[in-house]
Amino acid sequence: MQRKGVFFLSTVCFALLVSTGAGLLIGNQTVAAQGAPNYKVVPLWPHPFPDDSWVIGSVSGVTVDSQNHIWVVHRGNDSLEGNEKGMAPAATANGPGIPSSSVCCMAAPVVLEYDASGKYLSGFGGPSSTYAWPQATGGIAVDGKGNVWIAAAGLEPAPPGGRGRGAAPAPAPAPAPAAAPPAGAPAAGARGAAPDQAAGGRGGRGGAAPAAPAPPDAHVLKFSRTGLHMLTIGTPGKMDGADSQSTLNRPAAVAYDSVANEVFVADSGNHRIVVFDADKGTYKRHWFAYGEKAAGAPAGPYDPNAPASKSFRDVTCVEIARDGMVYVCDKSSNRIQVFDKSGKFIKEGIIAKNTLGGVVAPGGVGPSFAFNSAGSVWDIAFSNDQQQRFLFVADGQNKKVRIVNRDTLAEVGSFGTGGRYPGQFLAVAAVATDAQGNVYTGEMHHGKRVQKFTPAK
Repeated sequence: MQRKGVFFLSTVCFALLVSTGAGLLIGNQTVAAQGAPNYKVVPLWPHPFPDDSWVIGSVSGVTVDSQNHIWVVHRGNDSLEGNEKGMAPAATANGPGIPSSSVCCMAAPVVLEYDASGKYLSGFGGPSSTYAWPQATGGIAVDGKGNVWIAAAGLEPAPPGGRGRGAAPAPAPAPAPAAAPPAGAPAAGARGAAPDQAAGGRGGRGGAAPAAPAPPDAHVLKFSRTGLHMLTIGTPGKMDGADSQSTLNRPAAVAYDSVANEVFVADSGNHRIVVFDADKGTYKRHWFAYGEKAAGAPAGPYDPNAPASKSFRDVTCVEIARDGMVYVCDKSSNRIQVFDKSGKFIKEGIIAKNTLGGVVAPGGVGPSFAFNSAGSVWDIAFSNDQQQRFLFVADGQNKKVRIVNRDTLAEVGSFGTGGRYPGQFLAVAAVATDAQGNVYTGEMHHGKRVQKFTPAK
């Protein structure tokens, strides 16, 4: 009760600042030109969780569904610092240990649903004996039928000499498939399901790690909006190369095409876009940078003074515009490439060409994931006008959201600066828009939050 009282008092004080106009100015720096929109942050979005021991971990994806509900996926307890997850059982060689605190805190459900006002509506996800939850989640998408798609983006290899959880040196064998649950029964980790003891007993809250190393992420998961597991594309630990029609390699993001009922996967480890049937998971087609049908030579480290690479470096997003154009983020190459749905190359744009960055090693009491901060194009979203004239580009390295003209792919504005105040960013990795033109962002690494921005009048 004491924690709730302190939180309420601090919230009231901050609300008073906002009511006087001070709060809206904090971190709310927008640069705009050529008719680009301006935005202001909503400082107290979202509302507190119903359980005040819940906290959000490293946010890897944000999306908005047809009901204008905002969906967030984060990386749970593994992305929290030691003092943020005291109520979560510590992992030991013999399984879950004893929590270090009865006061604070533990990860909220790793998939979160909010309404536009910021009210928490539902949550699910996490380890299960009936499907392989990602070691590290990637993007999230909600299709036209209300189903939720999660990419299993995998662990970032730690830099040479770094400590902590990097990717496994070699893929482990895939586990034998678990028996399917009875028809109609909720999947482990779904809303209403009991905690899955075989997965550490933590259900949807990102529980203790299993005793044996899990196979590397190489799959995409499909759930109903209530958390029932429906489909897995790819197999954890099985990676058959860039021309495979059945396997993936650290897929970072998913987009749904309602016209053809297809899912487009940003298959980052294979440096390609690959398309599957959304109901059956059967392969349709794939392509590489510039629409090539065969994999090119590895791109190598990015050099802003060198010619553009003929291959993708890391494909971290894929989005489909109303006119059918497919937009792809090549994150550490600082570029967006545009295709039609067949994979024909249309154009590309370079964003903040001189942006570099690198992999940050975990260690100490911080998050147990290595973190790749390289590049200026982490995620994109379209403006809500009928022509979708603008792209919003999440630039985690430079700590801002860039506004780009969709026709020319030229930057025409931005909002946000580096920092922890409302309207500022640490590592903005995800961006989405709703039907009213609001923009939602998610932050990775030490950011661990979602924010809402509204068009400025």
